[in-house]
Amino acid sequence: MAQRIYQVWKGRNKFLFGGRLIFGPDAKSLLVTLLLIIAPMTVFCVFVARHLRHQFSSYNAGYAVLVVAIVFTIYVLVLLLLTSARDPGIIPRASHPPEEVFRYESTASAEALGRQTPSLQFPRTKEVMVNGMPVRVKYCETCMLYRPPRCSHCSICNNCVERFDHHCPWVGQCIGLRNYRFFFLFVSSSTLLCIYVFAMSAYYIKVEMDNHQGTVWKAMRESPASVVLMAYCFISLWFVGGLTGFHLYLIGTNQTTYENFRYRADNRFNVYNRGCLSNFLEVFCTKVKPSPNNFRAFVQEEIQRPSLPTTREAEVDDSSGQPRSKVEDDLELGGDLLKISQRRNIEDIDEEIRSRGSNGPHHNSSETELTVLGSETQTPAARSDIRHSSWERRSRSWEISPEIFGPNSLVTESRSYGNPKEGQQLLATERNGISKTPC
Repeated sequence: MAQRIYQVWKGRNKFLFGGRLIFGPDAKSLLVTLLLIIAPMTVFCVFVARHLRHQFSSYNAGYAVLVVAIVFTIYVLVLLLLTSARDPGIIPRASHPPEEVFRYESTASAEALGRQTPSLQFPRTKEVMVNGMPVRVKYCETCMLYRPPRCSHCSICNNCVERFDHHCPWVGQCIGLRNYRFFFLFVSSSTLLCIYVFAMSAYYIKVEMDNHQGTVWKAMRESPASVVLMAYCFISLWFVGGLTGFHLYLIGTNQTTYENFRYRADNRFNVYNRGCLSNFLEVFCTKVKPSPNNFRAFVQEEIQRPSLPTTREAEVDDSSGQPRSKVEDDLELGGDLLKISQRRNIEDIDEEIRSRGSNGPHHNSSETELTVLGSETQTPAARSDIRHSSWERRSRSWEISPEIFGPNSLVTESRSYGNPKEGQQLLATERNGISKTPC
């Protein structure tokens, strides 16, 4: 059964209603924000606004207090939903790194005896032009793409977000290009709602003072809900009010919260600032870009791409075009012989070596067979075919039946040496030991 994109999404987002709504991984904090809005407004409507319905004689204007409170609360909740339940500007991940910027860089390889082995790499940064000024953009290892200007990777959502401002835990979502406008409207509207509730609660205390001909303290005892709401709104204004003022400054200077905190000490020139009025028009009067992600679309099978050059193909030096040295070919042939030696039929070894004769230096088939049979790394299957060999140590020498090898045959071990000179010395020592061993 075909899966939809939101079902295999690699980010930490949470989806509702079949991928129609997208939230951050901390979407449960949104319930706390809803409670902080709905609970005080419910208290206000029941204990304050309801008693102010008949306090304005002209045209029953007291009902407007209750209606405005309800409508304003719904408006704030809608802005909160638009902020936290939509794509903030997530850039789709690439299925593979950008091959058009690959380049080969030579790195030392100890395993190749000083050979320079090309490795496939590409630059981690590059420059783009923004308003006639060069801006450096970075490569994202997770999303496998070069981030556009003002884009950053959110470590909480694990997504690259265009014009990343910050990740807000109160709305449970990243704030980026596609929801920053709604976020600011939500914060500023919450500030106005706090001011409205604070003012209406203070007015109701004044009404209680006039009705009972008492003092402020007596009126506050008559309406404790008003006192609680005033204290709650006063504290909230320090947060949402301060946040509104800070973002007004950011919009006027065309900055993001991320840029302001990170580059504050650098005193770098802001290439995005086009003037206060133009900056406000850019945020509030431009059309919101459509989302590049269709979370409800079905996952498409990726077309097989041509494979990249392997390391073995890249081992030829591009500048000289000469093949590798004889030592390297010998090492490769030794590895091939070790694989061949694991076969049961000893006659197949000769055929494999002859077929590989064109890839390396020519070796005598009889000497190669002797080398394989004398290797310490032989498998039990290979040793089981040699029934006439008696592998017993007598005077620290190997005794092998002369029926298998001729009287003048030599038995050597196939090993890989890091230093060719050490290999030659050890080989000479073994040959001397064998020649001195009595038959």
